[in-house]
Amino acid sequence: MSDSARWNDVDDYLSTLLAPGDEALTAALRDAEAAGLPPISVSPGTGKLLRLLAETQGARNILEIGTLAGYSTIWMARALPPEGRLVTLEYEERHAEIARRNLARAGLDGVVEVRVGPALESLPRLADEDPPPFDLVFVDADKVNNAHYVEWALRLTRPGSLIVVDNVVRGGRVADAGSDAPDVRGTREALELIAGHPRLSGTALQTVGAKGYDGFALARVIS
Repeated sequence: MSDSARWNDVDDYLSTLLAPGDEALTAALRDAEAAGLPPISVSPGTGKLLRLLAETQGARNILEIGTLAGYSTIWMARALPPEGRLVTLEYEERHAEIARRNLARAGLDGVVEVRVGPALESLPRLADEDPPPFDLVFVDADKVNNAHYVEWALRLTRPGSLIVVDNVVRGGRVADAGSDAPDVRGTREALELIAGHPRLSGTALQTVGAKGYDGFALARVIS
């Protein structure tokens, strides 16, 4: 058995046991595939982790940068209390429409707001609204701007908030200091920002599974 096949088998076992899907989650993935969206939604295990992080935080306000079809959004929004709020930013209008339908089917359209446009334009507008600090920020958008997204996350959070940045290993390419690839450069900049910023304490973990070889960074706002 190849390594990748073994990773997939273990991921399937763990997801089935610990992060089983339901009709809303399964339909969100199905609709994304039917619409031709890229197959880059988080794995069920990562979705469950995001929900657990939100629950551990007692999150009332969540920010997501990168919606796609709303699969990860559903996982996180289910951790919110009835008066909670999740704002998710999506670049593509077509993706946002699919996400809105998926969220409505999951009964979460009253909790989640999908905003459309480049995130680096949406984030200043969001900040101008002076929202309550976000307890959890999930960054899963274009990787070249990862450092900018972390900077904005810092502006919109409070001490104790968590920032999660997905896909930081890039199949191992993140270790190549000489890489000219925009996704690698943007990811390294974000990791270096987390490592050196006095208001952040963070780490990153490598992962393998159905989504291949990758990983995520987790940072806590400490001041």
